[in-house]
Amino acid sequence: MQFIDHAEIEVEAGKGGDGIVAFRREKYVPAGGPSGGNGGRGGSVILVAVNNLQTLLDFRYSRRFKADDGKRGGPNNRTGAGGDDCIVEVPCGTMIYEAETEEILGDLVENGQMLCVAQGGKGGIGNKYFLSNQNRAPDYALPGLEGEIRQLRLELKLLAEVGIIGLPNAGKSTLISALSSARPKIADYPFTTLIPNLGVVRKPTGDGTVFADIPGLIEGAHEGVGLGHEFLRHIERTRLLLHLIDGTADDPIHDYKIIQEELTAYGRGLSDRQQIIAINKIDAVEPENLNLISQQLTELTSQNIKQISAVTRSGLDELLQMVWQALDQANVTI
Repeated sequence: MQFIDHAEIEVEAGKGGDGIVAFRREKYVPAGGPSGGNGGRGGSVILVAVNNLQTLLDFRYSRRFKADDGKRGGPNNRTGAGGDDCIVEVPCGTMIYEAETEEILGDLVENGQMLCVAQGGKGGIGNKYFLSNQNRAPDYALPGLEGEIRQLRLELKLLAEVGIIGLPNAGKSTLISALSSARPKIADYPFTTLIPNLGVVRKPTGDGTVFADIPGLIEGAHEGVGLGHEFLRHIERTRLLLHLIDGTADDPIHDYKIIQEELTAYGRGLSDRQQIIAINKIDAVEPENLNLISQQLTELTSQNIKQISAVTRSGLDELLQMVWQALDQANVTI
């Protein structure tokens, strides 16, 4: 499945039905008078969040959505039928913007949450409602109003409690495959992961926690270098960041600083998000070098640095205990 996390669409609500001019002309009704009914309202365009969608791919092929028009009024004071609403399903975590002004119209994060993005036009008024003592036989009616037309920008931000970050080849995909049933593509070259991968990790209580492997973070990612600019947005909703560092890298401390600088440059509170720092690939690092890297990171961050190997699964149980404890203490709202 191709992962698409932004799209532009046009939505058009239905036009209200016209009111009509009509008079009662029954044989035994000598003073029938006006009887033109009102038009029905136009249908609205409504976005609804659903759990079974994970991408905005469908909007690459279908960009225009229109609700039905209302029906015109009828004789004998009959009101026209309202137009059917157009219901558009989007993934949970979708933010909706006015394309021209960038105004945020809504943020759909819960299954079933709905947002009306284009209001249907009101129905026109029939001549029955213009009857007065001064005008006993009105011969005019009002047309229905046009429905709203809007250009929208959709932006998907994944809903994950834990975001796994780090430079390419830090072992993020291997870690998420070791912790969950997710099976991302894994290889020994940079940018193997081209889309965010989600995996559900079970707590001891049986509850599931969503982990997201965020790809493409390199130096300059916040400016669009590499893939990071496309996917940094997905970290915004996470409550906790799991910062993975390649213990076999030439300069792991420099690698750590690069990611921190990118989070700071991107802004939106990412640099303040709680982090757990773990050195990966300890099975391929000499113990003396590993201890030196841990000591330097501890001095730099004042944190307890975790040592793991996603390949051999060494240290993963202890890492998860740190994650569960941190989530219980986290006060960041998704």
